[in-house]
Amino acid sequence: MAIFLGIDAGGTYTRCVVGDEHRVLGTAHGSSCKIQRVGEAEARRALYAVVREAIQAAGVTAKQIEHACIGISGASDPDVAAAVRRILGEVIPAPVEVVGDVTIALEAAFGGGAGCIVIAGTGSIAVGRNGHGDFFRAGGWGPATSDEGSGYWIGRAAAAAVLRAHDAGTRAALLTGIMERWGLAAPEDFLQAVSASPPPDFAQLFPTVKRFAEEGDTLAGEIIASAGLELAKLALLVVRRLWPREQRVRVAIAGGVLQNSALLRQAFVNAMRNAHSEIAVSFGNVESVMGALAMARRSQISSLTAEARRR
Repeated sequence: MAIFLGIDAGGTYTRCVVGDEHRVLGTAHGSSCKIQRVGEAEARRALYAVVREAIQAAGVTAKQIEHACIGISGASDPDVAAAVRRILGEVIPAPVEVVGDVTIALEAAFGGGAGCIVIAGTGSIAVGRNGHGDFFRAGGWGPATSDEGSGYWIGRAAAAAVLRAHDAGTRAALLTGIMERWGLAAPEDFLQAVSASPPPDFAQLFPTVKRFAEEGDTLAGEIIASAGLELAKLALLVVRRLWPREQRVRVAIAGGVLQNSALLRQAFVNAMRNAHSEIAVSFGNVESVMGALAMARRSQISSLTAEARRR
């Protein structure tokens, strides 16, 4: 029985799954191992933890892993890919394929088929592949200039709205929630926190904004709706580039922001359908880590095929 391992290295969480040719045998999740964000030492600790936990849950040993695949942003950077392979090589002896996080998301959503997926978590991006195998992406260039509609974008928009209210001589209800989330004692602490260098983790504020929006806060609701619209704009850039003629296009969603906010999803799908009548949006939960597992399984098939040809 061949054993495989797949990893989704997100900006907030790391998810790992171990399986055989057909079944999932064990799973684990932990903190982020995104090297660019947490550094190599923390990435090593996080990867060690989730891989060992998933292997233990599966009831197998590290030596039984035949192929592994990890999806991580920045995979095209040779230094990032080399560091990830080096770290995983300290835990498992198997070959490790390092691909972009969007690659495993596409695999999880559509297999080898056509479609567009919008991912909104800490960051955001829209990617697609048409029936000819053409690939296109929009967004995902980082929080400083991009990541529209992401958790970070939402948190930063909320902080900016609170600041505008302060300048107008009023106090936004959102301020209370933000202070609680960041553990601040007074409004003056908030003013210092938002102007700090390096800046605070605005993505932490998404659950607060989501809660206030669901409770009827107008300002929070406008921010959530705007996030849905921004994500739709990213998706439509991809759709119009890959499917220039009006035709049915499958669109999937992934990431904690889209999965956890019904209000944001509704704003997203309304904007998509108003712009493109043939859009078919699926709200099913796309687990990118399952795309990594599928690619690990396929890597073994490719290896066996290549070996057979050499013989």
